[in-house]
Order: sequence, then structure tokens, then C-alpha cells
Amino acid sequence: MTRYIIFELASADLRYRSIIRFRQDAFALRSLRAQIRRESVPTLLVLNDCDIDCAGDAIALADKCADVVELDLANNKLTEWREVFAILEQTPRVRFLNLSFNRLSAQIQAAQALQPKWDSLSHLILNSTYIGWPSVHGLLKALPALEELHLSLNEYSYVDLSGKEIDEKDRCEACSRLNVDTTEPVHDQLKKLHFSGNPVRSWLEICKLGYAFPNLETLLVNECPITTLEPDPCEKCGDNNGNKKSHDAFPRLRFLNLNNTGLATWDEVDRLALFPALRSLRIQGWPLWERFESTEHERRLLLVARLPRVRTLNGGGAVPPEERDAAERAFIRYYMEKPEADRPDRYWELVGVHGKLDPLVSVDLRPEKRVQITFTCGETSEVRTVDVYRTVSDLKTRLERLAGFPASKMRLFYVDQELRDTQGPEEMKYPTKQLYSYNIRSGDEIIIDSKLKHSISVSSSA
Repeated sequence: MTRYIIFELASADLRYRSIIRFRQDAFALRSLRAQIRRESVPTLLVLNDCDIDCAGDAIALADKCADVVELDLANNKLTEWREVFAILEQTPRVRFLNLSFNRLSAQIQAAQALQPKWDSLSHLILNSTYIGWPSVHGLLKALPALEELHLSLNEYSYVDLSGKEIDEKDRCEACSRLNVDTTEPVHDQLKKLHFSGNPVRSWLEICKLGYAFPNLETLLVNECPITTLEPDPCEKCGDNNGNKKSHDAFPRLRFLNLNNTGLATWDEVDRLALFPALRSLRIQGWPLWERFESTEHERRLLLVARLPRVRTLNGGGAVPPEERDAAERAFIRYYMEKPEADRPDRYWELVGVHGKLDPLVSVDLRPEKRVQITFTCGETSEVRTVDVYRTVSDLKTRLERLAGFPASKMRLFYVDQELRDTQGPEEMKYPTKQLYSYNIRSGDEIIIDSKLKHSISVSSSA
């Protein structure tokens, strides 16, 4: 069967783009070598989705790609590590390599014993390759200059960088953890790790990454179902790592992405405040925000006040001093109204800084969110609680059962109880208009009528 390798050649200034497809036979190689002399390959080479499954001819590859610095091979058909290593052998200057979405789950064999020899490779992308932990460990030993590693979407439910074969006998029946040393450093140069979208639930597993990479500065674990950062010791297996603090494994971590995880309490925010070097944090999409009734602005104030070391929160620019000061004062006033038992330690810290503050005079100009309205349709009346942020169109749909006819045939008339004698009913004509815009209040009335009728009498609703 004839096999192909496809090279997409893009000039650095994007003046031209060409594709060379060659067969691995003598005739094609002769014509290829002649064309190689006429073409030039840029230092950035992108070969996405080209059905590449092998390195091809070593001589041609070396002649063509010796100067490539960034190589993107995502979405190809590479399945054997020996082919990846063959590519690396002929591209000695590569600093960036993307192998994402190639099925590289086969373990690196002992015969391919990896020695530190790719000193230039500093960025390695292995998202959705399903690479096993023994292979990850082997690669780390072979890449001494590696600074950034991507391991997202690899279905990891645990972390094991011990370099040992996994034996189920080494797994605790109570907590399912491996009874191996997880605090030994594995790679001192790695500073940035992407670990998003893996089904890891325990923060203790994430801590193993911190111990393996002691100089880690950036960690992304968004889209992982982590439910707590709380220490989780196991009495049965004697795992003392569970007694350590959430931040102990990350002394140099400056950026942490925890978006869309399962963290659901303010205690988790307080634990994040203890990370000694943390300066940038992303914590959107938590279950906590769904339960905590507040505006985005109010939530940000409470977060800024709880996180004194964090300089950028959920993206954007740095938190300015005036915002932090306002947040801390708002935090004090917020918890002044709570029982003393509900006040976090941060409250007392900030009282020590700002003192006890007088409560602000609060004038809430927002409309009531829910009001009680009398709905009248012919001889039938019913009192319902209504969300004033609903639209007229939505309200009509919800009144179909009471009215006995569809929303499309319905007319609504709003009656202000204080003005009914002087103003009369006001037709609610605009389907996208929200109810609060009518200044609707508890005790008011809405009359339901059919479009088949031509008029409505105010007295009929009395």
C-alpha cells in the first residue's frame, strides 16, 4: 500500500503556500529532492489534519525541516512514539511541538529508552492524545528544557508521576489513592501546565502535579469536577499528604484557572487566599455563584476583599487600589449584618485595618422582584405571584390555562389600583416589554381579554 506524507509549506511572510505530496519510492524521492532545493520551509510549520501517520524518509525530512522551530502536527494519524521520535531526530531545532488529537496511548517501550537529548524542546502539546502516565514520566526525563506542557482532555482520573508500574495492590480500597511517594520532584524547569477537562475530582491528585513540578507558575485545571480544596487524609492507608494544606504543593504558583469546577462554598475562596504567590485567578462557573444571589458587581467586591494577594481576577486588568479599598469596606459592612458566627476570619482582619464602619444609608431603587397580582378573566379571578422581570409575551403564555385560549389571541390590560378611577386600564401592547416597566406593584390587577372582543369595560373587573 502506498503511504503518503504531506508537507504544507508556508513562507514566514505568508507570500505563498504550497503542498508537496510524495510517495515513499525511489522515483518520487528523486523528484522531491529536486523540488526541495527550490522550495524553502519556514521556521513555523503547520501540518494540521494531513493524515500523517509516519515520519517518512529521514534524509528528506532532515534536509527539509532542519531549521523548523515550531511544528504543529495536531489532528493527524500518528499512533507510534517511534515515529514521533524519528521526526524529532531530524528536527533538532524544534522548540514547540503540538501532537494534540493524535492517538498516542501506546506506552513508550523500554527499547526506546529516553535519554536527555532534545535540549531545545520547551513547549509540548499533548491534548487528547490519551498518553499514559509512564510515558509522560519518560518524556519528562528526556526533555530537560521543557517549560510548558499541555495534558488536557486525556481522561485522567488520577495523577501518577512516580515512574513505576501501577499495581492495583498499591491502591487503597478506602480512598482509591496510590500508596506511592507523591512529593518527589520530577522536573524542575516546568513552569506552565494545562490540565483542563480531565475527570479528576480530588485536589490531592492535583497537588501531586505541584510536588512533581516545584517551580510551577501557571496551572489550568478548569472543567475538572473538583469539589473541594480541603485536605483529605485517609486513616486506612496512612496517607499523610491529606493533612497538608491546599497550597503547600504550590509555593510559586502565580496563575490558577479553576473555571467551571465543582467548588461550591466561600471556604474554597478563603483557601485560595492562602496560596503565597498567587496573583491571577479565574473562578467563574462555580456552583457557588448559582446559589449566591447577588449582582456580578457585588460578587466581585466580596471576592476582591477575600483575596488580598490576587491582582487580576477573572481576566481584565489589575485590581486598582481604590477598588480594593472599596471592596474591603463593602465586605466589612456586608458581614456587619450577619451573625458573628457567620463572619469569616477575613472580616476581623479587615476590621483591624479599617476599623468598624458605620452602615451606609441604603436606598434600594430596584423594583420588587416578585409581586402579587390579581388576574381577572371574565368572571374568574386569581391571585398569583409574578416575577416583574418577565416579558409581556412570557406572561401571556403562562396565562393560557387560566384564560382558556392561546396567547396569540390574548390581550392584557394593566390596572394600577391607585389610579384606576382616574386613568383606567392600560393595554400591555409590547410583547418584549418587561413587567416592571409598568411600575407594577403588589395589589395591582391585570385583566385578560380575547382579541375577538372589541372592547373591555373597566366596571367588569371591579
